[in-house]
Amino acid sequence: MKISNITRRLNRCIKTALPKGLKTAWWLIKITVPVSFGVMLLDYFGLLYLIAGYTSPVFNHLGLPGVSAVVFITSIFTNVYSVVAILAMLDLPVREGTILAAMCLVSHGFLIESAVMKRTGSSVVRMVILRLTGSFIVAWLLNLLMPGTMSTETITIAATQPDFISALLHWFTSITSTVIKILILVNLLLIFQQILEEFGMIGAINKPLSPLMKVFGLPGSTTLSWVVANLIGLAYGSAIMIDQSEKGRMSREDADLLNHHVAVSHSQLEDPLLFVTLGYTLHWLIWPRILVGMLAVWLRKGELKVKSLKPACRQTGKKTKDSFA
Repeated sequence: MKISNITRRLNRCIKTALPKGLKTAWWLIKITVPVSFGVMLLDYFGLLYLIAGYTSPVFNHLGLPGVSAVVFITSIFTNVYSVVAILAMLDLPVREGTILAAMCLVSHGFLIESAVMKRTGSSVVRMVILRLTGSFIVAWLLNLLMPGTMSTETITIAATQPDFISALLHWFTSITSTVIKILILVNLLLIFQQILEEFGMIGAINKPLSPLMKVFGLPGSTTLSWVVANLIGLAYGSAIMIDQSEKGRMSREDADLLNHHVAVSHSQLEDPLLFVTLGYTLHWLIWPRILVGMLAVWLRKGELKVKSLKPACRQTGKKTKDSFA
């Protein structure tokens, strides 16, 4: 009887989660497919390289080779997998490669991930500025603290341009894999969340992480979304974040604070491990992003505090004037 009751509750979880999962997955797919196709065209016609040509002096000021701009611009429009592929070709010294990888871990997939953060309550412009600023702060911090000095080598990419049909087939294969991952992961995540709620296990996640959330400046309501964003990233983790917001378990104000953290520091498991395959040290790719993400939240809280004090100050000033009248 007990097993049948558990089975019935699990079936209810699946039936409740699947419609929402399919809806969220479809929303992500509608963004992902056209965006990735547009990026493929930009890459094929050399426009990413053209943009990078204008931004390379900025990277020279950081001590990074000019070709870093190509990697960074590619990251902004695509994903970490593309960055790993380019860095593998470049064979940069470990120090420069690590700094550039950390920058890309902060700034990648802007078009899709910004849509996710907008859906949960944050300004797209603000999030883009935060991530770009965060990337350069992380680079500055690592350049300051990592042993050794920057190499002065000039490194270039020996690009081999495929024909358009090959590029199109490569895109189709890649996007098909991505769509399948979205459909599977988004639905599994929402089913998992529904099971946690059904069996009252949310507290088992929230309670032990409560002190950490306080250090980060994040409300307790953001704990589950924070865990998911750090385990599997913003795009796939958006299902949980959006669902928590829509159910009212995470207010837009709380979600905005969370976005200020995860915009800089997310996917702390899979993405850094991809760069470890290139010989980069894991900890340099993790803690600077956590630190800058924490700073972003506390600065946002300070900003909101100042804004809340302004009306009170104006009201006090008005009462003072009235008392002299």
